[in-house]
Amino acid sequence: MSGHSHWAGIKYKKAANDAKRGKIWSKLARVIIVAAKSGGGDPSQNLALRYAIDKAKAANMPKDTIEKAIKKGTGEVEGASFEEVLYEGYGPSGVAIMVEALTDNRNRTAPEIKRLFEKHGGSLGTSGCVNWMFSKKGLITVAADQVDEEQLLEIALAAGADDMKTTGGVYEITCEPAAYEKLKETLKEKDIATQVAEISMVPQNTIPVGDEATAKKIISLMEAFEDNDDVQNVYANFDIPDEIMARIS
Repeated sequence: MSGHSHWAGIKYKKAANDAKRGKIWSKLARVIIVAAKSGGGDPSQNLALRYAIDKAKAANMPKDTIEKAIKKGTGEVEGASFEEVLYEGYGPSGVAIMVEALTDNRNRTAPEIKRLFEKHGGSLGTSGCVNWMFSKKGLITVAADQVDEEQLLEIALAAGADDMKTTGGVYEITCEPAAYEKLKETLKEKDIATQVAEISMVPQNTIPVGDEATAKKIISLMEAFEDNDDVQNVYANFDIPDEIMARIS
């Protein structure tokens, strides 16, 4: 089970729970603010903003909260200024990890990310140390019991997908970023429900993790990053077998 696909699934379930408490909304609001600040407040002219709004709606964020975040980004409403920061490092067994954050205070976030790496048996690396191991891709997952595999593969390839595979009870579809919007809209038109739909950093190769104790440490580290308010996305190249994942989940 690849790190990127499985972790996307865990994030999906976690976001569904967090949305009930409103925890995920503050993270999504930051994405909206940054997107609106860099590309303007019109989602029809700002693709990054449109993606951010789509995610916010999927998490049931209220319309007025979305609009307020946009206005903060465009300067119509006063708010904190966030910047994008990428941290790179290694987890247990040398697993490569990239942490994307939006922060209003680097001096707070950097030491905290370093502390989380070290607490869970990893280490913060230098800029560029693992980034080269990942490629930017559109990533969409569909529950395996929702649609016939051959039918989905045919639809996905016709819409521009590069690859589709089954992992952890889901079909994982990847594509080049330029094909993402068309692929996502095609699945929507075909009434095929998606679990995860995002532009992601997909590892070119994965590191097998066959030891349950090590797998627990890796998942614990990933969850610790996700629980940090400044962290937006975490990408890794671990490959944990389904049977081990089932025991530690």
